[in-house]
Amino acid sequence: MNKAALPRRVRLWLDLIRLARPEYWFKNGFMLLGVMLAVFYRRQTEGHWPADLGAWLPTVLGLAAVCLIASSNYALNEWCDLESDRHHPEKRERPLAAGRLPAWSAAVLWAVLAVLGMSLAITVNRPFAASGAALWWMGVIYNVRPIRAKDWPYIDVLTESVNNPLRLFLGWFTVVPDRVPPLSLIFAYWMAGAFFMAAKRLAEKRSLGSGETAGRYRPSLGRYGESDLLMQMFFYASAGSLFLGVFIVRYHVELILAVPLVAGVFAAYLRLTLAPGSAAQQPERLYRERWLMAYLAVCLAVFTILMFVEWSWLRRLINVEASGVPSIWEL
Repeated sequence: MNKAALPRRVRLWLDLIRLARPEYWFKNGFMLLGVMLAVFYRRQTEGHWPADLGAWLPTVLGLAAVCLIASSNYALNEWCDLESDRHHPEKRERPLAAGRLPAWSAAVLWAVLAVLGMSLAITVNRPFAASGAALWWMGVIYNVRPIRAKDWPYIDVLTESVNNPLRLFLGWFTVVPDRVPPLSLIFAYWMAGAFFMAAKRLAEKRSLGSGETAGRYRPSLGRYGESDLLMQMFFYASAGSLFLGVFIVRYHVELILAVPLVAGVFAAYLRLTLAPGSAAQQPERLYRERWLMAYLAVCLAVFTILMFVEWSWLRRLINVEASGVPSIWEL
């Protein structure tokens, strides 16, 4: 469809929708692990699964709230990155950078979506609303001066990837509002997110070519060398695996059989990152990488199946004593 042939008012509305980036909402799928964890926890403590539709209403409302809050952050991002986006070969076509919308429109959209998202979050429960507020504030810390964490090497990766564990908290609190998920898994989720974010920086660095061009687009990117980013990826993958191991040994040792598949995710993503024109530059489009999506589906299936089994022989084989902590996965 030729957008230029559309009426001006329609084009303006389409550009406003682009500011909200609904195609990025798939990232909120990271909430699902928190939901799944909480559902199994409730099954253990209450003896039944959430069966009626009313029990799932907070999860549905929570997902909608997170999408609105995330879109508020995306509008803020375009508002604050207006000038730097003009130095990027693709992002310069965004509505603000291309001059199709005034900067104030992004500011208004940022405020409206934040109010709508937080109003909906409060209807879920207080811990969820607090986590939603933290997600919104991370957008401010990441984008707005004088902090603007995205301009600081290393800090940029760590602050943006905090959104990963925040989404896990958000998913968990829609089901279990009075308990905190295992912190070992929270840190594993954070480090995994940092790995993917460092991979995005590496793909951008390789795509933009010269350090000068990368620096005009994003100051932190101009200060990185490719070896710096590879080193970060190795560190985050190692740290994430360590925390995941703590979680597995403490709560459900059968999940150790999924570790080779998890390691395969890191390896496959590194390969994708180093490919020419890597899709890792825009993670919101990763769903187009069918081989990666198929592999992730296999990992999820294996992980889910292993949650349902208990093998005492495996614990004896690797010589791990049963934890005194009640198992989240015990059915």
